[in-house]
Amino acid sequence: MSILVYIEHSEGKVKKSSLEAISFANALASKTGEGDVIAVALGDIEESELASTGSAGANKVLHVTDKRLNDGVIQAHASAVASAFESSGSKTLVLAKSSLGDSVAARLGIKINAGLVSNVVELPNTDGGYQVKRSIYTGKAFALTELTTENKILAIKKNAIELKTDGTPATVETFSVTLEDSDFASKIISTERATGDVLLPEADIVVSGGRGLKGPENWGMIEDLAKTLGAATGCSKPVSDIGWRPHHEHVGQTGVKVAPSLYIAVGISGAIQHLAGVNSSKYIVVINKDPEAPFFKAADYGIVGDAFEVVPKLTEALKAEL
Repeated sequence: MSILVYIEHSEGKVKKSSLEAISFANALASKTGEGDVIAVALGDIEESELASTGSAGANKVLHVTDKRLNDGVIQAHASAVASAFESSGSKTLVLAKSSLGDSVAARLGIKINAGLVSNVVELPNTDGGYQVKRSIYTGKAFALTELTTENKILAIKKNAIELKTDGTPATVETFSVTLEDSDFASKIISTERATGDVLLPEADIVVSGGRGLKGPENWGMIEDLAKTLGAATGCSKPVSDIGWRPHHEHVGQTGVKVAPSLYIAVGISGAIQHLAGVNSSKYIVVINKDPEAPFFKAADYGIVGDAFEVVPKLTEALKAEL
């Protein structure tokens, strides 16, 4: 028996969230004795990159090289992963919670007759059952879900488990699947990708700005701080609505929900919709000249001061240390 992990990749690299899913599966296998951790990767990606997933805990990677899978057609991905699940003799499938992962997991639940729990935040409690803790209400609460099905799917929330980095290279095997025309009944006509050195969904550090920056011409200091930290840039909804920043940088309940290790909010008051998109962050730092800004109530650290004075000094100090 083994645990299967569906991994995602972009621009030739396995996504960090998928590496976290592998580490979760590795810890789960150690706890339950389910054997090896087998990953399945779809489409074009170098064998050396797949082998490197061993550092996160994968023992083997099944590589489905069919180029038609490069576009991320959901039904085709679900069929390919279902075939790998059956072939590997697995009873548990682990994947990262993501826009693609959510869609694939839902279809897989039907294909492999599995119970599905999403937003998983820690290893299941297997004492006398199979109880899974998950995040609900945009991170404001937790729920305990009992899985009673033989086959199980766990969609892991970002930063739910520490990333393992000391494993040995995984073996990589080409895995062939039979895909029907019906698997490609839908087609992705075009894809518009977010731009930036670090993208929000994968970022470990995010620096966001709000209307307190007074205009798009002042965003240079946000970008400079982000570049110094190797961070992604984000913004509040009003900022994207008035066109100061692109909509793909909008962080919040109706934008991108993030769960970085560090979230820095500059000149953002902290409306409830914005907080709902960032409250899964491990640490939140708020910089605002208004001491009554609601965001301070959610912050781990706060600086009351003018962003135009604080941010450049903070960036300068970080450059001296990093």
